[in-house]
Amino acid sequence: MKKVKIGAITLLSVVALAACARETNNNTDVITMRGNTITVAEYYDKVKNNTQAQQVLLTMTINEVFEAKYGEKVTDEEVSEEYNKSAQTYGDRFQQVLAQEGLTTETYREQIRTNKLVEYAVNDAAKKELTDENYQAAFENYTPEVTAQVIRMTDENKAKEVAEKAKNGDDFAQLAKDNSNDEETKEKGGEMKFDSASTALPEDVKKAAFGLDNNGVSDVIKVTDSSTLSTSYYVIKVTNKTQKKDSWKDYQKQLESIILAEKRTDAAFIQSVVAKEMEAANIKVKDPAFQNAFSQYMNATGEAVADSSSEEK
Repeated sequence: MKKVKIGAITLLSVVALAACARETNNNTDVITMRGNTITVAEYYDKVKNNTQAQQVLLTMTINEVFEAKYGEKVTDEEVSEEYNKSAQTYGDRFQQVLAQEGLTTETYREQIRTNKLVEYAVNDAAKKELTDENYQAAFENYTPEVTAQVIRMTDENKAKEVAEKAKNGDDFAQLAKDNSNDEETKEKGGEMKFDSASTALPEDVKKAAFGLDNNGVSDVIKVTDSSTLSTSYYVIKVTNKTQKKDSWKDYQKQLESIILAEKRTDAAFIQSVVAKEMEAANIKVKDPAFQNAFSQYMNATGEAVADSSSEEK
């Protein structure tokens, strides 16, 4: 069974849980027994090479760095809203799923807060990427909004019949109402508006739509969902398609959303933002055992350093 993940983390895979450590003396006994003891220092030497222990330290460091700089930007209300969404999604199973993930209510809230702190920093850095050069690059791959009617089915033979009827002039809106399994659009005759940045339709369906002229009807488009392995069959008719204008400035708002969305999901960009904040905070890894965990943000000497290619232009 695939492991359930609470609150999909699109910003930073390493931020897995927030941990709190109590300050104590290295010679403090953790365990006492007849004729022997285990001290904090001895325990530390044993666990510091453990991957999970290294992960906890990395998470604590990231949280401290981003809390210091961006703490006022994330409210308790935002954290609670995200937490409540997950709780509502899982219902009675919520506490069980938290336990399966090794989380408590408190540590999950801390995880959400850390993610939102990083998210704020990434969004802030992404806005600096709104250059003419990046607008132009996004424009070259952009297809403006089209209006189309979409029918989605699970039966391939039925889809072929519907496509044939549509191409022979049958009322497409009625075909959608009678055959589509998309409850959100079928009663509207399958009508949808989307551009190349839209996530409402699979890429293959959008590509087929962009290749049609006004009033053009597609062949059956087979799409397999990679996460569920379920297959759907689409038939589409384009009802309004406009000519793309010559300048990116005509689509600046749409392109801005595209650029920012790409940066928010760009692992290398996110890593560069975290590294830059660590460098600014003068983070140094003093124990070589932890250098590997921090290596994506550090140089060989254990000092935080941002990739020069990611610095502001």
